[in-house]
Amino acid sequence: MSGRQRYTVPVDVHLILRRETGAGPEVLVSRRAGPVYATGLWQLPSGHLDGPHEDVVDALIREAREETGVVIGRADVRAAVTVHHRAPVGSARVGFFFEVRRWTGEPRVVEPDVCDAMTWVPLDELPAETVAYCRAGLDAYRSGERLAVHFQRPGDPIAHDPAADRRQAVPGVDPLPAQRSPAPPHPLETHREQ
Repeated sequence: MSGRQRYTVPVDVHLILRRETGAGPEVLVSRRAGPVYATGLWQLPSGHLDGPHEDVVDALIREAREETGVVIGRADVRAAVTVHHRAPVGSARVGFFFEVRRWTGEPRVVEPDVCDAMTWVPLDELPAETVAYCRAGLDAYRSGERLAVHFQRPGDPIAHDPAADRRQAVPGVDPLPAQRSPAPPHPLETHREQ
């Protein structure tokens, strides 16, 4: 480094709590309330890491319990997609979106000062008034993308707007072929001396 301070950004975790129904998959969303960013908009239950002692999976499990009351086991957390996001005001962050299909408890509003509603919605019919960053992550997830960049421009709305959709998928590598054990050596012919 050339003496400059290293660039850092907040790390977010987002919970894609998914259940299967006869009509198709549904995800849990909550509506932001109170004096918070994006009040009145829908998003996934989410939050930030508490510090360097906490990894992203522990943060997701903690945030899920604090925001929805559900208990999630570490073995039930699946990596879904990572989004590098920049808000319209220029601040950036990295969000890890995780899918969870098994949990204990019934989701409910646990923090009414920052969330005034919680509901299940069809994965293919997200509310129009969804936070653009959250929508970018869910759209990437639905498309099977593993990494996306969502850099909004000054003046872009905080809510998802199809005319200002800034999500860009970052192509991944093809999966590596399965490791194969080397073939056993050919048996050596034995020669007898005569």
